[in-house]
Amino acid sequence: MHQFSSWKTPTSFLVCVFCVAGTMASPAQTFQTLANFNGANGYAPQTEMYLVQGLDGNLYGTTVGGGQYGQGIVFKITSTGNLTPLYSFCSKSDCADGYQPNAGLIQGTDGNFYGTTTFGGVSSSACSDVSPPGCGTVFKITPAGKLTTLHRFHLTDGGYPYGGLIQGTDGNFYGTTQGGPANGTHTDGTVFKMTPAGKLTTLHSFEGTDGASPFARLIQGTDGNFYGTTRNGGAQNYGTVFKITPTGTLTTLYSFCFQSGCTDGYFPESRLVQAANGELYGTTVGGGVSSTCTGCGTVFKITPAGTLTTLYTFEGQADGGGPSSGLIQATDGNFYGTAAGGGETSSCGGCGTIFKITPAGTLTPLENFDLTDGSTPYAGLVQATNGNVYGTTAFGGAFGAGTVFSLSIGLGPFVETLTASGKVGAAVTILGNDLPGATSVTFNGTAAKFKVVSSTEIKTTVPSPATTGKVKVVTPSHTLTSNLNFRVTPTILSFSPTSGPVDTSVVITGKSFTGATIVAFGGVKATSFEVDSYTQVTATVPSGAKTGKITVTTPGGTVTSTGTFTVP
Repeated sequence: MHQFSSWKTPTSFLVCVFCVAGTMASPAQTFQTLANFNGANGYAPQTEMYLVQGLDGNLYGTTVGGGQYGQGIVFKITSTGNLTPLYSFCSKSDCADGYQPNAGLIQGTDGNFYGTTTFGGVSSSACSDVSPPGCGTVFKITPAGKLTTLHRFHLTDGGYPYGGLIQGTDGNFYGTTQGGPANGTHTDGTVFKMTPAGKLTTLHSFEGTDGASPFARLIQGTDGNFYGTTRNGGAQNYGTVFKITPTGTLTTLYSFCFQSGCTDGYFPESRLVQAANGELYGTTVGGGVSSTCTGCGTVFKITPAGTLTTLYTFEGQADGGGPSSGLIQATDGNFYGTAAGGGETSSCGGCGTIFKITPAGTLTPLENFDLTDGSTPYAGLVQATNGNVYGTTAFGGAFGAGTVFSLSIGLGPFVETLTASGKVGAAVTILGNDLPGATSVTFNGTAAKFKVVSSTEIKTTVPSPATTGKVKVVTPSHTLTSNLNFRVTPTILSFSPTSGPVDTSVVITGKSFTGATIVAFGGVKATSFEVDSYTQVTATVPSGAKTGKITVTTPGGTVTSTGTFTVP
């Protein structure tokens, strides 16, 4: 049967391929090819195919091709390189389980993995421009490899999801599609929300001017909103950065190629990352101006309000070119990423690079691919809790079908929380290494009760009176600190009085109010309030206040009261 192929190839990708011979080495870093894809065990990991570390300490990922039916797989790989295919797509009649997953997995709070396939899923006229027909799927897969299809797309609710999923703080999954949308008048893509049971709601349908072709997965910012990119569309049709609320209100923050000559870059294909400083960082495949390469791509930062700064323009030779993947901020505070082309080795003119870039924009190439160890690293990196970074290449290696690699960058082990925020009493899973014998778990210094489940997993709950900050686990050999701050979200239990005019003093009781920065009545910020304690805030009803909910914002997030405050 004819198959529509979404795979990228080196000749169709926008990279600079005029590299000169060279090499690099550093005693502080160790590069290792862990596994070679050979078709049967997978083929050609793509742009959004980031690896993810499971609760068992192994890495899990997807490939767009290969496997038993040639349409992609889900695989597991140990830190020493033992690769096991878990599931081959197109195993159902007419590929009802989907095929060609163009994005990697995420691990849900239930311990299972979730992902998307770009094609297949339904045997009908929907999306009949591909064979077998189908607009793609959302699936759940257990660490043992049991797959459940949660949703099959139709053009009415989207279609062709190239990006992966994200699980929001509300427990629902959020993602993007290339097709759709619900109103049937545009085909520029959608943003959707899906419950863990598979009920899907289209939150936004792109119309071109506000973006088109969202290739990348979303991220959820510390403000609770989601942020993402579209490869095309916007004011110049060269892509956008956007913000969307959980209820679907979308704001275009920036349209690329706004500057003369596209010095600000164009075609952002990758997800963003929110850094510790609150700003968003990302890459563009093309654009930028350098002395040796016109249009080899950029690294940028953008504020949540939409102010963009180009941090770096790729030169195409020693530093690489055409970064199609996003960045990660490692535990040293620097960003790490891959460039799909460029670089300089004697055996390969433009096989791609791994690089480090500081928040200020100083870039250092760390590794040049030479074809034997891989080529064309479309996908980005992940830092595992042992401190090393891991990634994939789409081509090269022993069989030309891509590789899985590791790079030690001299960083030590840490712990990661599965869910980055939660209120007091919420269940939290901690992922790490060598955890047996742990003697304490603390949330920003507040001790928590915990249970060591395995050498890589601890179960705990957010203790009172915890505040936003690092989680620390003390073991006989290490004190392990979380890579990100855990955000303790506030809770409103009651307020008194429940009504009153402007200048009324209102006592709000709850939990986790330490460090509160905003109190609002019906959306109007109070100009006067006092944090009395961890459990109490006293605020004065401001001028212009309207009848509505009370909200309190802290470094851990924003909480909205269930009851309504009435302003006469």
